[in-house]
Amino acid sequence: MKSQAHSTPLALWLDPEAALSPEHSHALQVSGWAVMPVNTLDHLLAHAADAAMVVLHLTLDVTRLKAVQQLLQDASLNLPMVCRVDRHELDLAVEATQAGALTVLAAQDVRTASWQRLQNQLNPTAARQSPQPVRNVVFVDPASQHLLALAKKVAHADVTALLVGPTGSGKEVLARVLHEASGRAQGPFVALNCAAMPENLIEDMLFGHEKGAFTGAHREQKGLFEQAQGGTLFLDEIGEMPMHLQSKLLRVLQERQLTRLGGQSVIQLNVRIVAATNKDLKKAITDREFREDLYYRIATFRMRLLPLAERPGDIIPLAMQCLLQHEKKPWQLHPQTQMQLLQYPWPGNVRELENVMRRAMVLCSDHVVTPAHLMFDDWLTASAAALEPVTLPSAPDGGLPESNTASHMEQFMAAAKDNLGLGLQEQDTVEKPESLPTDLHSAARMNEHQVIMATLASTPSKSEAAKRLGISPRTLRYKMAQLREHGLAMAAAC
Repeated sequence: MKSQAHSTPLALWLDPEAALSPEHSHALQVSGWAVMPVNTLDHLLAHAADAAMVVLHLTLDVTRLKAVQQLLQDASLNLPMVCRVDRHELDLAVEATQAGALTVLAAQDVRTASWQRLQNQLNPTAARQSPQPVRNVVFVDPASQHLLALAKKVAHADVTALLVGPTGSGKEVLARVLHEASGRAQGPFVALNCAAMPENLIEDMLFGHEKGAFTGAHREQKGLFEQAQGGTLFLDEIGEMPMHLQSKLLRVLQERQLTRLGGQSVIQLNVRIVAATNKDLKKAITDREFREDLYYRIATFRMRLLPLAERPGDIIPLAMQCLLQHEKKPWQLHPQTQMQLLQYPWPGNVRELENVMRRAMVLCSDHVVTPAHLMFDDWLTASAAALEPVTLPSAPDGGLPESNTASHMEQFMAAAKDNLGLGLQEQDTVEKPESLPTDLHSAARMNEHQVIMATLASTPSKSEAAKRLGISPRTLRYKMAQLREHGLAMAAAC
């Protein structure tokens, strides 16, 4: 078996009785495992050489365990076996241990600590040498797992990397993976959004200044390059950097040294640069908005993050991670909820998914997220509970169709229009499709009104609704007055 020292160890998950649940997938991911479901012994054998352990479900006896052991023995492979049994099957657990299982876990056990103990038990050297493990990230989809493996290889090479992907796709998360999987993990991770800072401040932020360099410079200020010494400097939205600063950045990257504003001494740098953009920098070069020489300096290794809709295997685990990050109590996603999450085109990517799950947490009181709790960013999905399933065309290989997010959105929106208002008790409380807002301010106001009305309907009192919404009762009264001004019936909510 090949070494797993510098990559995420792979667990093969064999359970013919049930699919890998989002809760188990999340627990394994958080514990530092990559997990691959396998349905047959042939499928298991095909990936056994790359695996660190096999997790199999036992029901009546240890026949399946012995079959897997014999299969691996014939292939000259020796993998530890972790068996999952029903918590009431004590005799079967003892029998599995006697048959050679490394350990036995309850089939319902989704605790992160259980899988983390296996990680430390199977790789104690790595556990001692890595006091700061790579952050808990979700890379479940095959395309995402490939990207994660590539990122960890790039991390150890200590080269400059350029991350390309749409807004909200997780570029900073990947940048932190590059940092935490590298030899610089003990150093600082410093981030700058080049589009969020005024042009006249970016230079001072990056390179720093000496005392008295300009009016108001009462003390010396280290720039972000110096603050990131021994670590990683993440330059987000680098395509928005002004041209004159691109020249100075290029010189710093080439010479690995800088001089503060108003200073004379040269400061040597030991910083890794990771840049990110959602722009087409090649087109920006053609339009003379970005320096070609800087592009080739930062793009030593270029990695592309796919939109969330093109990596559907990540959607449900990411949704579970969003729920568990904000509240440690166990959450569940109703099967119909999972279907709607998988069908939605996610134009806002991971950031939009996080917003949808936060809204669901506000509306849900029993920790089981149903379609009624889903409020997507598009106001046409206000009646998400009444949506009929949208059947998307399948690609020839059984995967997602080769179409862009816009076509997915058209299908989803068409279904939303057809079903808008179905199943609602008070249809006159929802604006008709032809009166939908056409500007961003109106859309945001309508979305806010929908959340307020849904919360009022699901809570016993206005004070409880205000508490769940995170606003004061006085603010809620003001918002309700606005609802009445817009002609929305409040009788049921009041």
